[in-house]
Amino acid sequence: MAIRPPRPVAAILLVSLASCGGSSNSGSSTPIPPGPVGGIPTERFTATDGTRFGVQVLLTGLQIPWALAFTSDGRLFLTERPGRVRVYTNGQLLTEPALALTDVYTNGESGILGLALHPDFATNHLVYLSYTANGPSGPVGRLMRFREAGNKLAEGIVLLDEVGASGIHNGSRVKFGPDRLLYVTYGDAANPSVAQDVAALNGKILRFNDDGTSASGNRFSSPVFTFGHRNPQGLAWHPTTGDLWETEHGQVGNDEINVIDGGNNYGWPVIEGDATHPDMIAPRTFFTPSVAPSGAAFYTGNAIPAFRNQLFVATLAGQALLRVTIDGSDLRHVASVERLLDHKYGRLRDVVTGPDGFLYVCTSNRDGRNTPVADDDRLLRIVPVQ
Repeated sequence: MAIRPPRPVAAILLVSLASCGGSSNSGSSTPIPPGPVGGIPTERFTATDGTRFGVQVLLTGLQIPWALAFTSDGRLFLTERPGRVRVYTNGQLLTEPALALTDVYTNGESGILGLALHPDFATNHLVYLSYTANGPSGPVGRLMRFREAGNKLAEGIVLLDEVGASGIHNGSRVKFGPDRLLYVTYGDAANPSVAQDVAALNGKILRFNDDGTSASGNRFSSPVFTFGHRNPQGLAWHPTTGDLWETEHGQVGNDEINVIDGGNNYGWPVIEGDATHPDMIAPRTFFTPSVAPSGAAFYTGNAIPAFRNQLFVATLAGQALLRVTIDGSDLRHVASVERLLDHKYGRLRDVVTGPDGFLYVCTSNRDGRNTPVADDDRLLRIVPVQ
């Protein structure tokens, strides 16, 4: 890898819980007869605690969407893995992409992946993008920064390049934390031992300043924030504690939800699931058989009060949206996990809270791991219903 100065350019029921404790609730949500909400057809569900919610299909025909990010003015930026960034605004998907890259490596799980907007996007219009590029000797992971104007991305600058990449386990979620620092995940790129090598960037969560330089306070005086990760695809900060929660694919089952503390070793490939080892951190909960957890978000809206401050995780193999309830004096204990939308919309890739207080979810049924229906892939919105 090289860090460069800026330059232009089978789903089954849950769950095994980790040794930290907790109970699971694996009941599926119950469908109710559909009907419109706000003029949009809405399928209605009831969660196991009686919370009623509806799902609206806002967009169809997307090409393997991977990441969702809202601007403060309500526009939604989304990545399509084959090489595009799209904009959804005023109820419509703009025909012209905000960005179309031509150097994208798209084999297997590769392509355009994570996307984040700068905390000051309203004034500086900076957008950060992680993708798998065609390098001179094969695929590489690349992190870039763009400036948005008129729903177009331009002025591309490479912040990080030549991270190991392959057809699998590339990560790569991109998020700004409440500390205004940029977090980027990279999987082990099918080379498990690299996750324990703190001189490498694969199998890691990285932390940067917004200009792509290493954040101060990183344990190894490099971008490496934590290590020992297999294929991390979800990052979310608890709205009360500020703790960073992460989702990660295990090897055969043993998919994890972790609480991330800087400098720590999360075990891969030495331990996973309920295994322990000195100086390695066990997950808060894990899932066997696999659910393949991807994007994650804490619900911070007010539209569905029963969901507030709960963690929602989009799952691929699990084909469900996990509703994770957290409790305990330090709010680091997984109390229960419920499957919502179980096998209703297929593989789910990302979930975010919108500025309107609703949850937004994208499917991933055209990624070669499922049989898509005619409308795939789709953008869904979860709304309150009576």
